[in-house]
Amino acid sequence: MKDRLNTLRSFILARPLDVIIWKIYCRIFNRKIPNLKLWISLIKDKSGLEIGGPSGIFSPNNYLPLYSFVRSLDGVNFSNKTIWEGNLEQGNNYVYNGKTGFQFIAEGTDLYKIKDETYDFVLSSNNLEHIANPIKSLLEWKRIIKTGGILILVLPRKESNFDHGRTITTFQHIKEDFENNITENDLTHLDEILQLHDLKRDPYAGSYETFKKRSLNNLQERSLHHHVFDIELLKQMINFIGMNVIIFYSSPTDHFIAACK
Repeated sequence: MKDRLNTLRSFILARPLDVIIWKIYCRIFNRKIPNLKLWISLIKDKSGLEIGGPSGIFSPNNYLPLYSFVRSLDGVNFSNKTIWEGNLEQGNNYVYNGKTGFQFIAEGTDLYKIKDETYDFVLSSNNLEHIANPIKSLLEWKRIIKTGGILILVLPRKESNFDHGRTITTFQHIKEDFENNITENDLTHLDEILQLHDLKRDPYAGSYETFKKRSLNNLQERSLHHHVFDIELLKQMINFIGMNVIIFYSSPTDHFIAACK
């Protein structure tokens, strides 16, 4: 039996996976990210902000269980209503791991409601790919982190989701989007997405026509993945904004990277 389980483990870890299969595997084997103690040390007993959460991946017994170790956590979402969280109100109602922080309603590219160097860290899981101008966001997130503070990003690995037919975005393209001050109503990648988006791996998208209608309304929905990332691209972006990479890792379904200001 043990040999069979080891064979299954080796098979699963050898390739990108469907996210649901990976979650089941992690639950069965209680699998966590390598060097978990280091990841935890970056946020332990500190105060932070999460962009676009709360996120299951940071919950107890999940792959990167950070929520249990933070001192406090506030959150930001772009609207009073999102397809992920439903209706939201700004105020002391950001709920994570049974605790409560302050919920901001603001764009990830413009956290004007938050002063410079307010937080010890920023978390963002499966969020940056939904932002049309990721460098602008990263600079804003850096602004609100204290000197010596931490940025932790989790982004989907394209091979394991509906983006598997697309190519990794070049750093030059993302840099040009920043220099051209691209805004969140940008649909530059829409034709590519409509052509290559694998609807079989996106059950919530519905038919092609339903998906196209939703995509054209992306300023309100924010469901599009504007860009496709890998670890090397994330490193380039972090270096560009003047932060230092501490640790990074790619699981079969996601890319993880932490940086210091």
